Amino acid sequence: MNPDEQAAQKALAELCHTYWRPIFFFICRRGYSAEAAQDLTQDFFAMMLRQNWLQHADRKRGRFRSLLQRSLERFLQDARDKTRASRRGGGVEFVAWDDWMAESPSHLMIARSTLDKAVPEQLFDLRWAATVVEQALRQLSDECEAKGARRLFEVLSGHLTARHPATAYATLAAELAVPEATVKKQLHNLRLRYRWLLRREVARTVSDPTEIDDEIRYLCAALAAGSE
Repeated sequence: MNPDEQAAQKALAELCHTYWRPIFFFICRRGYSAEAAQDLTQDFFAMMLRQNWLQHADRKRGRFRSLLQRSLERFLQDARDKTRASRRGGGVEFVAWDDWMAESPSHLMIARSTLDKAVPEQLFDLRWAATVVEQALRQLSDECEAKGARRLFEVLSGHLTARHPATAYATLAAELAVPEATVKKQLHNLRLRYRWLLRREVARTVSDPTEIDDEIRYLCAALAAGSE
């Protein structure tokens, strides 16, 4: 395997580890049990690595998100529950399922009615968008933690994408025990950093930097629909 192929394999493994949720929930919505979906998710990832999928995918045919969904559709068309469950992804495990079950709830509120009625393709996009946002939030949280600003993140993280009247700033300032002018600046800086982290995360899933803004708009629309 040459250096380019090794780099592609590493990048794909990282993306699989990050974006397993949309895959898993898509498979569940196709009618598989949670246990079968776990097995199929692992097997799908193993197949992608075995085929060096990222290196050979024709990115001109679409973005990583849409290409991945189409590959998953083809994979499921050929899936046989018993044989795939017995192989469990060829012994390769990307997701610690017990750890996932113990994870705290998502930062994002997705309406239960939306989840219940969403077709698999809509659910995939919704879970994908949520994962992108949560990755950016997690990175921002880690940065704040490293700077000793965990409390700042806890108070302001729910205000990163919304505009608030002046009275809201006063409330936030009181909660943080800082002047209102300070909290305005802190929130402004956090918003800028969050947007930068979000763009960086989306950049991992598009081949052309000019697609970043369109992809962000698409994912924001998916989340907006999910919160209705």
